[in-house]
Amino acid sequence: MTIFSARWVLPIAQPPIPNGWVAIEDGRITAVGARPAPPTAIEIDGAILPGLVNAHTHLELSWMRGQVPPALSMPQWVESLMALRGSVGHDPPAPIGEAIREARAAGTALVGDITNTFAAYAPLGASDMSGAVFRELLGFSVADPEALIAATRAQAEALIPCARLRISMVPHAPYSVSPALLRAIAGAAGDAPVSIHLGESAEEVEFLRSGSGAWRDLLRSLGVWSDAWVTPATDPVSYVAAQGLLNARLLAVHGVQLTDAELRMLAEAGATVVTCPRSNRWTGAGLPPVDRFYASGVRVAVGTDSLSSVEDLNLFEELRLMRGLAPSVPARDILASATKHGADALGFGAELGTIEPGKRAELIGVAVPPNVTDVEEYLLSGVAPSLVTWLGAPDGVNR
Repeated sequence: MTIFSARWVLPIAQPPIPNGWVAIEDGRITAVGARPAPPTAIEIDGAILPGLVNAHTHLELSWMRGQVPPALSMPQWVESLMALRGSVGHDPPAPIGEAIREARAAGTALVGDITNTFAAYAPLGASDMSGAVFRELLGFSVADPEALIAATRAQAEALIPCARLRISMVPHAPYSVSPALLRAIAGAAGDAPVSIHLGESAEEVEFLRSGSGAWRDLLRSLGVWSDAWVTPATDPVSYVAAQGLLNARLLAVHGVQLTDAELRMLAEAGATVVTCPRSNRWTGAGLPPVDRFYASGVRVAVGTDSLSSVEDLNLFEELRLMRGLAPSVPARDILASATKHGADALGFGAELGTIEPGKRAELIGVAVPPNVTDVEEYLLSGVAPSLVTWLGAPDGVNR
């Protein structure tokens, strides 16, 4: 048994414990308490909290870091990304491992990773990172959705199983996936979480309301437009609800353009909004209404998105911007979004996201200045990877 003590222990499932301690054995948390700590406790100078959860990223796009400039609109940014991708013909795999190590060094224990190729599956399996691996399907004019589902399932089943990685099939977005394919994905999902980019851009709202705009123009230019598509004349949440996707397993990623009524629909269904504010600012989608997310009662998780639209994979930097966008939201709620709510949404809530007996001991120590009295607020001010240590890692080195 190993025991760690610190000025602050943040179980997330309960208020912070001043001068607390955590006992772990065989990779599991066995006890949490307040001082006096057992005499064998290892003192951490600062705070102990569960490893963070990055609920939305695209590790296979890590090679694009710094190569897709910020844009004034989401379609403009996507065109730049597609042009870059087309110039190389494939996604170079080399930077994926580096990106995983970077995320890990900044305190991330679990990712919700979107993939089109499974390129990040092996690097994730070789790391200490856990992951919900979302195999993303696109197709606005797919002739046989069931055949695409079957082929993707076969591709997933051919991979070497890893206990820390769980695979599910998910749609990209309402403007890039046909209604038939959306329904097929919903039918194939079972109990697995389903992630979809939803309510991300004003152009998406326009497309679903009127059937016109930049997304329709892009589909036509790519030669994938279907004249069989009927304009639904509705909002993004109502649209995915009609395809059978609105339930407690849904992760609605971004949600920048969602109305209060749509947020209430998500909350009533038990779904999750995954906010990625730094990426939204970069891509021209607009800053998310973080305060309205919390006011609606919907579960909120946090993601960085990919290195094509953020400077780094440090989730603490995402929390810094969230605090600036929603100064009235309690710090405790925002921290829960980056830990417990993310783990619950990704299907790992029984193992990660809080410090409780029986859960995996994926714990980080964060150095905290001695004059800090509100540790929760401090953790929203931006934490550099140099201040993060994985507890129990060999020689105290980040893994």
